[in-house]
Amino acid sequence: MRNMLSRALTTARWPFGVALTAFSYLWRTTVIHRREIDGAWPEDGPPPAEVGGGGVQLPEDGVGPLFRRRYSARVRGAGLAPEALIARVQADPNLVVANRVAQFEKTRGDAGALRIGDEFLVRMPGPWNGPVRVVDVTPRSFRFVTLDGHLEAGQIEWRACAEDGDLRFEIESWARAGDRLSHLMHDKLRMAKEVQLYMWTSVLERVAKVTGGELAGGIEIETRRAEVG
Repeated sequence: MRNMLSRALTTARWPFGVALTAFSYLWRTTVIHRREIDGAWPEDGPPPAEVGGGGVQLPEDGVGPLFRRRYSARVRGAGLAPEALIARVQADPNLVVANRVAQFEKTRGDAGALRIGDEFLVRMPGPWNGPVRVVDVTPRSFRFVTLDGHLEAGQIEWRACAEDGDLRFEIESWARAGDRLSHLMHDKLRMAKEVQLYMWTSVLERVAKVTGGELAGGIEIETRRAEVG
């Protein structure tokens, strides 16, 4: 009952999130290249993960098709190596997240570090808030699994690497809608999808600023849609 009430209250705030996204689109200057192709289940499902206990939402628990989505950007002239950048972002994900878009609130684990089992509540301006748990940490990446109450059921990974003298930063997710309402907003009305797009592309833009570089060639977004049978 309490979870349903919480979902209803956050859903009531969705018009603000949509308005923010629409306004931001009007002023966006970054070139975005989108590509949508057919995917396959379970080949496009998330990597194996030790989820660290209960309360998780795996793709098998979700509704509708699975979306494997990768946001990628190449940063030219970056003043940080991939490992140095990821270390700073692991210490505080909000370093590359604009406050007007989202806020990572740590609910489990020590401040200034990122370890498997840590948890966050990602707050966004609309019915998109979601709890996540860290399931993988490496010098160049980290990955979350969604928890009960999240609008999605799946995983998301942030990673960085060196590429021909530049830095490449990527955010990749493997997820289905967490419930029927989320499915309606994401796949049918496409509201949640566009707010998420604005959030993750904003992260890539801020990565370029934090490293002292600039985006080369804009942002690439590849989406694979797979029907889960």
